[in-house]
Amino acid sequence: MKLFLHAHATHPDWRFALSLANAQLEAQRALPDHIDTPTLGWVYLSDHYGVAAEALLTALRSLWPGVAWVGSVGVGIAANGVEYFDEPALSLMLGDIAPAHFRVFSGVQPLSGQPGFTAATALVHADTSAHDVADLVGELADQTRTGYLFGGVASARGRAVHIADGVYHGGLSGVAFDAQVPLISRVTQGCQPIGAVRRVTAVERNLVVSLDDEPALACLLRDLKVDASDPREALPRLRGTLVGLSDPGGERARGGNFGTETRVRHLVGVDPGRHAVAVADLVECGMQLAFCQRNTDAARRDLVRICTEIREELEPETLSPEAAAALQGSDAGAAPHAARQVAGAIYVSCAGRGGPHFGSPSAELAIVRRALGDVPLVGFFANGEIAHRHLYGYTGVLTVFASRDA
Repeated sequence: MKLFLHAHATHPDWRFALSLANAQLEAQRALPDHIDTPTLGWVYLSDHYGVAAEALLTALRSLWPGVAWVGSVGVGIAANGVEYFDEPALSLMLGDIAPAHFRVFSGVQPLSGQPGFTAATALVHADTSAHDVADLVGELADQTRTGYLFGGVASARGRAVHIADGVYHGGLSGVAFDAQVPLISRVTQGCQPIGAVRRVTAVERNLVVSLDDEPALACLLRDLKVDASDPREALPRLRGTLVGLSDPGGERARGGNFGTETRVRHLVGVDPGRHAVAVADLVECGMQLAFCQRNTDAARRDLVRICTEIREELEPETLSPEAAAALQGSDAGAAPHAARQVAGAIYVSCAGRGGPHFGSPSAELAIVRRALGDVPLVGFFANGEIAHRHLYGYTGVLTVFASRDA
């Protein structure tokens, strides 16, 4: 297995940060266990560098001619075991996927306009100002063989852009892969239900009137164990409450945790006159709904779960005693054993997660590193996460590229 090249750096001037990161890439390129002829690059920029996105992309093309580049701006960016929030930084990864097996797409070069290529899945970046992102994601999923997408919505305090061999505002961009590119992707939830999962039985657009034929507001107050007659008690609890939605007949909460099909949305208001609650999304009768709250312990457990699932899927069923001992004895700083078969990884997490939510700086990325080993990883903290054919919130989406030998 050959590892992808990866690097990250921080500096007030993006040119110095790029120079530092590029030196790391060139040093890895000389190592026998890393690739030496990259074809596809990922670039994630903190929003401090957003205004320089075009110049930075031009510099990358000059440094790595012939490489196609995709990426996004984020309020925070991710690298192997570390995150950068509120500081100027960039994170880079270079892979050697054969050009015949991927296609970069954007609004000026749509995936549907690239004949002779059958997309199995795609990495997607979107603009936070696009109000129809959810619809665009669904339409793009229909253009892939599996219907599975992964990625996120650009986030920034200023200029939010995404990159696909160009710098774009609005719409979607990214890179699609055919069935010959082995990858595994998982969604990890960050919220936990505080009551029963109920069926929506009456709704008007985003105003949920009844759940299981009972007034929705009564269900909410009962789950929160608050008395509506005391607004001083009720309002703080309501502000911290979210809603988990899933399609009719979808996967229900298991063991007190949401399934991967649940999309978390904000609770944006209540209507005491109609005993209804307002949700920041269109809701349909028959959908499943559960009131929920963010939960650090649940988020940590679920992140460990998806990392373990990915690792177990990639490891061979039968290992030699030497390989088994290497895996058992690996730690956060150990190089990945070939049995793991991970060439590189992308992690997109919610901007509301990261170290501040997990208890210490880079704690979220440290969990991933402990579980997967010291593998190349890049990513960003998004204004909405994309997985399957849906737009999520408060989740993490971890995708690994497996060795062609896996």
